[in-house]
Amino acid sequence: MIQVKHRNRLPFPQPAIVHLRRSYAESRYGQIHLWTAYPSGGGFDEGTPVVCLHHSGGSGRLFAPMMRELGSDRSVYAPDLPGHGSSEAAGSKATVADLAGAVGDFIDELRLRTIDLFGHQLGALVATELAILRPQQVRRIMLWGVPCHSAQDRIALLQQVNIPGTREDGGDVIEAWQRRLDRRGANAPISSSVEEFADCLHAGRHGSSALAAVMEYPTAERLPLVKQQTLVLRLHDEYEDHAARARAALSNGSILDLPDYGQGFLTAAPQRFSSVAREFFDR
Repeated sequence: MIQVKHRNRLPFPQPAIVHLRRSYAESRYGQIHLWTAYPSGGGFDEGTPVVCLHHSGGSGRLFAPMMRELGSDRSVYAPDLPGHGSSEAAGSKATVADLAGAVGDFIDELRLRTIDLFGHQLGALVATELAILRPQQVRRIMLWGVPCHSAQDRIALLQQVNIPGTREDGGDVIEAWQRRLDRRGANAPISSSVEEFADCLHAGRHGSSALAAVMEYPTAERLPLVKQQTLVLRLHDEYEDHAARARAALSNGSILDLPDYGQGFLTAAPQRFSSVAREFFDR
């Protein structure tokens, strides 16, 4: 019988197992609900944790489609901002600074020494405030849909802020749903629009209060105070024209054009987003 000797072979690298979890952390306004993704490597070779911050009327669910992709080599945290999702509210007149303080509380509770930030619309402003208040802790920032309204536009838009679901005939809900469909980006599945709309209705007056906080935030005055490297994403969406204004206000900023994507980017192309994020955060 002939014996065949096998050479020693190195095992093929196994794909990282990404754990997706939901949990709660404490803040000055009560409990904050977290969507979390983290790799199975034990933390020794992981990149800087990323904290993702959503828009007014949204929740951390927004980032779920890309968390498995980005979470293969770092921890990713997506809190529901106070008054949104399953987090307790911060009060009827919470400002962007109030929301940033609550996010800072959960960061401290998790003892995250250094973080990267990604913020969308309201979340972009909360990320801006965190970067200003915590310059030694926040390393890099990526912003999408930074609201850079003029003072005149802010006054006009404040008068249009309303709470969906307050008319008995449901007409305001139908109108809000149609506006969401009109803004839906290319290749964004309808299921993601349904989930985001459900989050908006659930947030109710807290989402409207957060939208008012966006309009009252002095973006043009605060952005120049951000010293960290910042990447502004310019997509084909309602804030496309604001991206250049945000970039111009930043002292250490750059801009990336993604004209093939719009609202729903994270669900339409989670791998593309993760590639953009890695390229910037891992530079």
